[in-house]
Amino acid sequence: MSAAELGAAISAGDTSSVEATTAYLDRIAEVDPEVNAFLHVDRDTALDQARAVDARRADGAELGPLAGVPVAHKDVFSTKDMPTTAASRILEGWRPPYDATVTARLREAGLVILGKTNMDEFAMGSSTENSAYGPTRNPWDLSRIPGGSSGGSSAAVAAFEAPLATGTDTGGSIRQPAAVCGLVGAKPTYGGSSRYGLIAFASSLDTPGPFARNVLDAALLHEAFSGHDPRDSTSVDAPVPPVVEAARRADVAGMRVGVIREFDGAGFQPGVLRRFHEAVELLEALGAKVVEVSCPSFDAALAAYYLIAPSEASSNLARFDAMRYGLRVGDDGTRSAEEVMALTRAEGFGPEVKRRIILGTYALSSGYYDAYYGSAQQVRTLIKRDFDAAFANVDVLVSPTTPTTAFPIGERTDDPMAMYLADLCTIPTNLAGSAALSVPCGLAPEDGLPVGLQILAPALADDRAYRVGAAVEAALADRDGGPLLARSPMAV
Repeated sequence: MSAAELGAAISAGDTSSVEATTAYLDRIAEVDPEVNAFLHVDRDTALDQARAVDARRADGAELGPLAGVPVAHKDVFSTKDMPTTAASRILEGWRPPYDATVTARLREAGLVILGKTNMDEFAMGSSTENSAYGPTRNPWDLSRIPGGSSGGSSAAVAAFEAPLATGTDTGGSIRQPAAVCGLVGAKPTYGGSSRYGLIAFASSLDTPGPFARNVLDAALLHEAFSGHDPRDSTSVDAPVPPVVEAARRADVAGMRVGVIREFDGAGFQPGVLRRFHEAVELLEALGAKVVEVSCPSFDAALAAYYLIAPSEASSNLARFDAMRYGLRVGDDGTRSAEEVMALTRAEGFGPEVKRRIILGTYALSSGYYDAYYGSAQQVRTLIKRDFDAAFANVDVLVSPTTPTTAFPIGERTDDPMAMYLADLCTIPTNLAGSAALSVPCGLAPEDGLPVGLQILAPALADDRAYRVGAAVEAALADRDGGPLLARSPMAV
């Protein structure tokens, strides 16, 4: 049953939120010891939320489309009734005094928060191996990564531990996990979903977004927590694009689709390209006009991102100083504040976080700012111009979501560059601030693991990506006899 169908059943009284929530909590208890998708589950609080929804329905209140539906929540969003750690030792056990806007809107929409999901520490990674609390495993193959940094959320949905999940996308951290776990994942337009109460990694890039098993469910969750927020200075004061309407439309006849030349060739797993080309052919068969588009600055996107994002991280993470909250090491009365800060950060931050802080601090340092950070921002402008030129001629752009399927746990931990290449196709969208969606487009023949099709749309035209994604999803389901996730080893 999809999230939309479950919401409708709860609203109609055909089932209850308590029944649905209990079933998912039982599923978590059964399989999460193997998957490690969750860092914190609060059964009692989740059931209390579910009872409140059921009571509202019993009183005759009109429920929203997702009221009573359980959701897994990435542990980077502040939650006043649960710990918020960003998967870091430096925040172990910290309970914020307030909810993030995304959290508050989930509650307002009546969704039941099952718990907080695992992630790469401070959202820095592409595999969820950088968590201080152990790696999450891909439900398709427990020896492989579920993507990152939102790998706990993607694994929770793929393992049928939750019908929906939240994530954040800074350089592909929703779309890449969605692709390798056979899910739908969306990166909304930057500023379209609030960053208030989100533990910041890179403030000009971080974007909350949804995970789901199908396009309509993702659109419903996207709509539920998006919209202008005056508490976020980067929030866009504009209506939420009509993503739900677009997901229901599922028609690409007459649309212009651009295939990104730079993301179609060397360095990509053959099976990924095969499924991608089949999806492009399917779009043509559905009535879309497909053309090749060149975005030459995309070749420099990875390098620019790994200067801009660490630079912003080095500034954002300075607040974790052991003085106000979180971990404190060595405070025995004999050490200075500076010594306590150094000891705490040495023990509290993991290797990848330290690597990015050092890189970002260097890029921002006197004498190097213009050569590194300034140059990266110039590349960012060129990437934005490439997008503008492309969208002047096409409605959407498409590419593989990630160059390979899920790789084995541990395979890239000693090779940061190989790890960073997992986000090769997703990073340009974050640098431009535009919208994107990943939808499953089949299994790679080499390993039988999911492949994602990435659909890129202009800023505030998120609905175009959902429209194309829904059309591809429906056509593939018709061709293959049902949804891809039904073929997962953990399907129930």
